[in-house]
Amino acid sequence: MIDKLFVLLNDITDSDVGDIVENIGIEDNKAYRTKPEKCPSCFKKSMAAIEVLGAFDKSLLWQCLKCGDRFLRLSRTKTVKLLEDKGVIKRVIVTPDKHAPIHDIAAINVVKKAIEIVKPDAYIDLGDLGEWASVSHWQWKRKKMPPLEYIIPRIDKDVIGVNALLDSIDESLDKVNCTEKYLCGGNHDEWCNMFVDQHPYLPQYKFENAVNLKERGYDYYPADLEPKKWLKIGKLHYYHGHHKSGMHHAKAHLALGANIMYGHHHGLQQASVTHIDGPKSAWSLGCLKDMSPEKNRWLGGKAINWAHAFAVVDYFRGGLFTVHIVQIINGKTSLWGELIDGNK
Repeated sequence: MIDKLFVLLNDITDSDVGDIVENIGIEDNKAYRTKPEKCPSCFKKSMAAIEVLGAFDKSLLWQCLKCGDRFLRLSRTKTVKLLEDKGVIKRVIVTPDKHAPIHDIAAINVVKKAIEIVKPDAYIDLGDLGEWASVSHWQWKRKKMPPLEYIIPRIDKDVIGVNALLDSIDESLDKVNCTEKYLCGGNHDEWCNMFVDQHPYLPQYKFENAVNLKERGYDYYPADLEPKKWLKIGKLHYYHGHHKSGMHHAKAHLALGANIMYGHHHGLQQASVTHIDGPKSAWSLGCLKDMSPEKNRWLGGKAINWAHAFAVVDYFRGGLFTVHIVQIINGKTSLWGELIDGNK
């Protein structure tokens, strides 16, 4: 049996005017996120996915191969937005490493105000949400690890600090009704999971549990995922950034053969290459942590190439996109002609 149909919009519409969902023969407003086992109309086990070429690079509709009825996969509003050619069909705000509780307060304030200005359809956190010094394997590298009764209060303090930051960001997202949220785990976040691997009777300290990702409505992509399972929206992949290194890490990421945005390295870089199937680019998005020497004593006072920034990604039909890097200087930036001062 056919599992998937690839069609052009003109192939399944009977009119260029009126309601586009009605024009493709959909009468049921219910959205079926996963393929129905049986057709909701004729109850036959003959359902196939429909991908509308040039509108969405995933299955957008379901169709019964017996009776021909079609059904929504996404909400009616989202389906109309994807099918109607109105320029930007999805706008995403992407933020890099925060390392709470040593995040840069002014930079975070800028991001919060930007969320309220941009009103994104989706929000992506690129990981290292927390510093997680309490479970860092580095601090005990040359020391004997103390007993749990010493470590647990320190972890609890970190958990409170990281959740406070995420509460603050979620508050801004809630104001603009942004419920599509993703978090790509970072290597610091993974330290929580390593701690639980050593102490499996303390599952509350697994990263996703410690920051209540499920309850907050985030889709979680752990740091240890293989590349083909990384978050992908349209033609752009997102992950933390720990698979490639070196001075020219953006160029190194081009070896993955795909468009990719990442954090981890704390600096701003972009590299591009043209393949036979078109151009590919990699973006390193900087960070949002406190960059002062006092908060980064492990650097020994060395000069750094770090920068505060976030990205606004606009998507168009067919998964195409543009990336707008917004750099934050001394807690200030400009966005869409408006000055944002995070110090106030």
